[in-house]
Amino acid sequence: MLKTLRATTFVAALTSMAAPVAAAQCGNDSSGFNAWMQAFKPQAVANGISPQVVERAFANVSYNRDTIRADRGQKSFKLSFDQFMEKRGGATIIARGKKMKNTHGQLLASIERRYGVPAGPLLAIWGMETGFGSFLGNQNTLSAVATLAYDCRRSDYFTEQLYAALTLVQRGDLSPSDKGAAHGEIGQTQFLPANVVRYGVDGDGDGHVDLVRSRADALASTANFLVGHGWRAGAGYQPGEPNYGAIQGWNAATVYQQAIAHIGAAIDGG
Repeated sequence: MLKTLRATTFVAALTSMAAPVAAAQCGNDSSGFNAWMQAFKPQAVANGISPQVVERAFANVSYNRDTIRADRGQKSFKLSFDQFMEKRGGATIIARGKKMKNTHGQLLASIERRYGVPAGPLLAIWGMETGFGSFLGNQNTLSAVATLAYDCRRSDYFTEQLYAALTLVQRGDLSPSDKGAAHGEIGQTQFLPANVVRYGVDGDGDGHVDLVRSRADALASTANFLVGHGWRAGAGYQPGEPNYGAIQGWNAATVYQQAIAHIGAAIDGG
């Protein structure tokens, strides 16, 4: 049974966290990170995160240079569609996706009944993001998000993500030791923390949203995200069709959107 947690409650809580009592000072190198972290901790407590969770969450957080390098060096989205598909292994994702559609047919059918999202785009996203769960990233999630919250380039945006990550730790859906992608993306389909709070679904019925260890949670949450971005059951999802806008909500890069649509159609058609 698929059970959606009360996302509206968490979104309201997240919104209330967006006005810290005293802003910690952002920086553009590692020199001020520790001071920023010490200033941020009481802000988190003032905004509803328990002191125990704050201390546990930040116990092993450090400035992440790999995250900064990744943030400054995103180049693959400038490739042509054919170059992007080759670089990302599009043909392999299609072949494996067709097998995954059979292997996980019951789960995918239950998700489609609930959300109206067919297997193709879900498997395209799963394959594109983590190779169907084979590599979820090797960066500590809290360190990555905290580094970007501290970094001046997009501090406000990632401060929201950091509050969301702390919310997930507090409710038991994220471990301080969990690892993911360089920007703090979590789990098998790589949700940023705030999107876990907004769209996370307990797909396996265990009372938690675990996008790292539960493929049912990850795929149901991905479908719920697409519905939250306008997906309509039965409508097409190729460029120019009604559901393409939901795919655009997943990733801002045009070539990535095209790849999801193309791969999804190949899987659904085969």
